[in-house]
Amino acid sequence: MNKKILITGGTVFVSRCLAEYFAGLGAEVYVLNRNSRAQSEGVRLICADRHKLGNILRGYEFDAVIDTGYNAEDARLLLDGLGGYEDYILISSSAVYPEYAAQPFTEETQVGANKIWGKYGTDKIGAEAALMERFPGGYIIRPPYLYGQMNNVYREAFVFDCAINDRDFYLPGDGEMKLQFFHIHDLCRFAEILLEKKPQRHIFNVGNRDTVSVREWVEMCYGVAGKKPRFRNVYEDIPQRNYFCFYDYEYYLEVSRQYGLMGDVKPLERGLTEAFEWYKNNSDKVVKKPLIEYIDNNLSGLS
Repeated sequence: MNKKILITGGTVFVSRCLAEYFAGLGAEVYVLNRNSRAQSEGVRLICADRHKLGNILRGYEFDAVIDTGYNAEDARLLLDGLGGYEDYILISSSAVYPEYAAQPFTEETQVGANKIWGKYGTDKIGAEAALMERFPGGYIIRPPYLYGQMNNVYREAFVFDCAINDRDFYLPGDGEMKLQFFHIHDLCRFAEILLEKKPQRHIFNVGNRDTVSVREWVEMCYGVAGKKPRFRNVYEDIPQRNYFCFYDYEYYLEVSRQYGLMGDVKPLERGLTEAFEWYKNNSDKVVKKPLIEYIDNNLSGLS
């Protein structure tokens, strides 16, 4: 890929995977961060706080900017600080859709506050609006739950920990709540496709077309660790996030536009296998929550 690309961040999960993916394609990749973490090989650092850019970006001309900004201020300040650029991709979120809207959510679904995601979702709405106001030709990607190697969020890693330690798994209710995932490598691939094909549509839901139940997902996570879970069902009125890694919230994105541009995705079991292989040597890179401690202190007596 003969492109000069700026990626905001570049040191954690989504932005780091994007940086390494495009560098691996041969692109000239610049990352914008404060140099507080180790940088990936093959990228060029622009050391700055995105909220205090000054003129540091004015001398650069980029073919594309890929932004993982969280809110309207993030987007506006970056757009104010940039010199020249041709394409812009904002990594947004499915959290922009209100939980009461009809499902599956489509790109035409009216965005709005979601009581589950709260400020995170409304901030992403602000970032999208700021981009579209200033640069209507930009692209917006709205993924569901992202997973895969380098994931620093305690989701699949939590289940891996339970499997590694042969723990019983405390399953919310009957375990039939559905989850929708998207592998981080597929997100990178889709960003590449947008830059290559430059479709006329500018907002895309992304994700695996097929959802999976919580029970099936946990079984896969245990399976890639060579284990089989023993389930304990939690029917008590206990906040799900106290003992499980997802909210009690089922939603589904309609992703036919994505499949129209990128006809396949990484199978979930293969993606989880890759995630487990990465996690075995990188558990210190995951921000762990005290889910296991809560289970041991509050749920271990459940039958």
